Amino acid sequence: MKIPVVDVVAACAVQARTKRGLRPLALLAGWLALVLPLAGQAAEAVDAPVQVRQIATFKPGSTETRFGGLEFVGGLEFTSKESLLGSMSSIRFRPDGKSFVSVLDTGHWLTGELDHDANGRPSGLSSLKITAMRDASGDEPSGKGDIDAEGVTLRDGQVIVSFERRHRVDIYPDPGFEAAKPSRTLDILIPKGELRGNGSLETVVVAPEPSPLKGAVLTIAERSVDKQGRLYAAILEGPLKGQFKVKRDEPWDVTDGAFLPGGDLLLLERRFSFIGGVGMRIRRIAGDSIKPGAVIDGPVLLEADQNDQIDNMEGLDVVTGPDGRPHLILISDDNHSILQRNLLLKFRLAE
Repeated sequence: MKIPVVDVVAACAVQARTKRGLRPLALLAGWLALVLPLAGQAAEAVDAPVQVRQIATFKPGSTETRFGGLEFVGGLEFTSKESLLGSMSSIRFRPDGKSFVSVLDTGHWLTGELDHDANGRPSGLSSLKITAMRDASGDEPSGKGDIDAEGVTLRDGQVIVSFERRHRVDIYPDPGFEAAKPSRTLDILIPKGELRGNGSLETVVVAPEPSPLKGAVLTIAERSVDKQGRLYAAILEGPLKGQFKVKRDEPWDVTDGAFLPGGDLLLLERRFSFIGGVGMRIRRIAGDSIKPGAVIDGPVLLEADQNDQIDNMEGLDVVTGPDGRPHLILISDDNHSILQRNLLLKFRLAE
């Protein structure tokens, strides 16, 4: 999503407190980068070489590695001369844990590989390519409102994407999704009148096949709530097809999710405020609690703020590490702003 203007001002205020010397023109430039759509499309695949800086510690100045229920492995901060690179909304890795598919909320695919050093820490990004997405007509939409991609997930032969503004969940063929139009659109089951234009289907995930959900697609709204303040969500297929709700803790918004191998669901959330600045947390939801009519909730595995190496965290995936344990990979959405960063962070489940 694009952060609302009030949140932009809050983010600028936070950055102004933490980065001395920011001038009003710099703040204005950052604000414009957030609220104006990105011009230009990538009709053909565009290479996007990056410059990276390894992040060795999650809390600057500390050698601590354990944070809540997670252990920090390492991370990257990256930039590119290719102006299309940025606004990463979600990421999903192939079974090799190296190749990935990501969507940008400007309506682009980003594919590439995550490299690691000899100690298993993220060391670089390679083979990055950006391609404009296509709509149901096979065209490259000219307006962001038609193709505001927020979530992506993978299933055998399919790349599945959730969109806000024009709320939908589309299925693209895999391989070949970069140049293809959607093969079909899933019924999202949630009344579209209940979904906010800039806060709807932020998350799309595929449940594990052995679970009661039988490999179904799920979607969760970012900040679209019912009269009780609970987030709209739905199981879009399978034997448990139907709506459910997610308990929302103000001011947290759900930005992505991923299933652990055992069937529990991890939800990534973020917040912005004048007082608290930027924040991130991850909740763990028991997999067997997800069913039609349920209101799901779970304990917080990790909570972080502007004193940690985070930014506008929007993407989460789970891969199996070389140690056989679940590893979490998180990405940030820089909104193409000079005041925000592209980050990739890697943790492993401590238990």
